[in-house]
Amino acid sequence: MLFNSFSFLVFFPITVGIYYVLPDRYRPQWLLVASCYFYASFVPAYLLILFALIGIDYLVGLALGSTRDKKQRLFLLVVSICANLGMLFFFKYFNFFNENIMQLAQLIHWNYAPILLQIALPLGLSFHIFQSLSYVIEVYKGKQEPERNLGIYALYVMFFPQLVAGPIERPQHMLPQFHQPHAFDALKVRHGLELMLMGFFKKIVIADQLAPFVNHLFAPGATDNGAALLFAAVAFTYQLYCDFSGYSDIAVGIALVLGYDLTQNFHRPFAARSVAEFWRRWHISLSTWLRDYLYYPLTFAGKRITKGRLYSSLFITFVLIGLWHGANWTFAAMGGLFGLFLVLSSLTEKSRETMHSYLGLARVTALHHAWQVLYTFALVVAAFVFFRAESVGQAIHILWRILHAPFDASYLAHHWVQIVQVAGIGIGLKGVVLALVVLEIVQYFQEKLGRPFILDGASRLVRWAWYYLLLFSVLFFGYFGGATFIYFKF
Repeated sequence: MLFNSFSFLVFFPITVGIYYVLPDRYRPQWLLVASCYFYASFVPAYLLILFALIGIDYLVGLALGSTRDKKQRLFLLVVSICANLGMLFFFKYFNFFNENIMQLAQLIHWNYAPILLQIALPLGLSFHIFQSLSYVIEVYKGKQEPERNLGIYALYVMFFPQLVAGPIERPQHMLPQFHQPHAFDALKVRHGLELMLMGFFKKIVIADQLAPFVNHLFAPGATDNGAALLFAAVAFTYQLYCDFSGYSDIAVGIALVLGYDLTQNFHRPFAARSVAEFWRRWHISLSTWLRDYLYYPLTFAGKRITKGRLYSSLFITFVLIGLWHGANWTFAAMGGLFGLFLVLSSLTEKSRETMHSYLGLARVTALHHAWQVLYTFALVVAAFVFFRAESVGQAIHILWRILHAPFDASYLAHHWVQIVQVAGIGIGLKGVVLALVVLEIVQYFQEKLGRPFILDGASRLVRWAWYYLLLFSVLFFGYFGGATFIYFKF
């Protein structure tokens, strides 16, 4: 079920109510039952895939804990990796691989009949496979004791707030929490509900209101106007952020209401002053996962770390970050573009510092900071055009038109009413922009104060005024068409 659905509005309070009524020793079992029901509400048959992977990794973890033989341990690790990545390849990449083999075969005039499967990708498969792998890898490294309680391990993989779209948790962070008692904590509940409310504000008031407009302008042949396409690219960047960070806020909030702490997945990413910093603030659980389990092993695999190895490892990691999002060359291109930005940033670091010093930008801190944020945001927007586009060709065409088409801003003014009618935006552009301004102000103070709950020291009147403002915005200006979250398909 979707977080932004009526069924979840019923499911959530019932789950929380029963959870706190039950004795501590029965709460993990109840959460596991609730998580199974939550996931089964999408496609019940997909529970079998989860159960199979949970069984394999649970047994592998126990076997790793009972042997010190290096060859046996490596064999067990390979079994788990093959089972998890094999499942991911079958459901997510098999048809993509076959289609590309077919195209290559046509190019070299080789008779090849592809086998294309009519299968749907199980929701959140990439997320819970990465979470399962982190457990097995950490046990293999000796940094995590094997979990002997099958129910607790199953809950680690299936915990419903973050089951479908993360954040991707590590075993050291989550498994101990499932063994600890969680008494009702009014402050945690308040914080959790506050995060959930902000998440719904991001998703329903901003992302879902921008979606129809973005869909309209990204439709093939909709427009070649540079101003309109630039606006669509920026609008999609904010739609993607508000949609995904909105989900993450709701997930973290739900867990907090139940007494659990999940990883914060976003940290004001559009305030980043470089692409490297952007990825330290964006989808943090994925970027750190791939850093620890892919980038570091690739970089430090040899005895000697060269710049070539460093840059190639970085580029490969980001291409795979792109492909993790989906079996399409647009995602690979997006990841490759981010990787290219990072490599070029490293190669030109000294020359850029020299230029900044020559221009005196270092002495004008605010201007220098603003310039870094602006060009980083521009690079991110350019890369995310590939995320949204239907093909690599369409993405290149959009970027080309943005850079070379006559920049006629009057297009938006002249055709705005028609675009709004076609797109079906409920509160209009001004309302969405106002909501984004409110969001940016809140995030600014969250970063400045160093805490997500900026009204903790405020009076009850101020806090409740803020809660009612968010609730009013969601109820009266939100889109309640049951729009799915973008990252559900990954």
